[in-house]
Amino acid sequence: MANEISAPSAAGVPSGENVTVAGLNAYLSRPQEASTGGMLLLPSITGISPQLREFADGLAAAGVTALSWDIWRGRPGSDDPEQMGTQFQWASELDDESSLAEMGKLLNHMFDELGCRQVGVIGWCIGGRFALLLGGRDSRLANVVAYHPTVPGSPAPNHTLDATEFTARIAGPAMILYPGADEVVPVESFHRLRDALNSRTTGPSIAHVYPGAGHGFTARALHGNPVNKAATELSWPQVIAFIRATTLV
Repeated sequence: MANEISAPSAAGVPSGENVTVAGLNAYLSRPQEASTGGMLLLPSITGISPQLREFADGLAAAGVTALSWDIWRGRPGSDDPEQMGTQFQWASELDDESSLAEMGKLLNHMFDELGCRQVGVIGWCIGGRFALLLGGRDSRLANVVAYHPTVPGSPAPNHTLDATEFTARIAGPAMILYPGADEVVPVESFHRLRDALNSRTTGPSIAHVYPGAGHGFTARALHGNPVNKAATELSWPQVIAFIRATTLV
């Protein structure tokens, strides 16, 4: 399972390219064979980092077109922990509505230009929250996957949209993956999101809990903790299977 996560540059696995879509920077990775399934990737605070590119390339290897939103609008993404302070500042400046508008342009491109008929969204941390918002806003989505979404107990000042409210509006199949030792998102917040998913009658709901894992457990920088590494290696193949089942139809 580890190879599915950490080695998308191996022989036979697609590699992507930086592209411009409607004036927006993005990272596009496409399968070697034509595909009508697609995923919009919403990065964590590290942006379009090397690991995010690996996730995108891994989806392409699984037969799914992957287009990644440039959350930092041209500023370089980085997995370097020393850059976190700067990236947290950038995160505090994001606007919910304008961010969703950019995602909508990327979705339109996937449907109109990339030949996708079934498109879902996957996000990590801050991107996980945005995935829930977009899922509640855009009924075209074939699925929603929120990896350790950053939905704190008290909303940040720039979180003008209620993630729980939007989660309850998601039309299609949805999956939330929550780390049991999340130091950013209290378990009560996860329970609200889970209950919002389960209140729906329009799509299946899947909620994963990984005891002992910390917030952002998929980040390679956190894999010195074997619990985080194990949670990533267990969850990612299941997410791939979920994405294939909901987009390659």
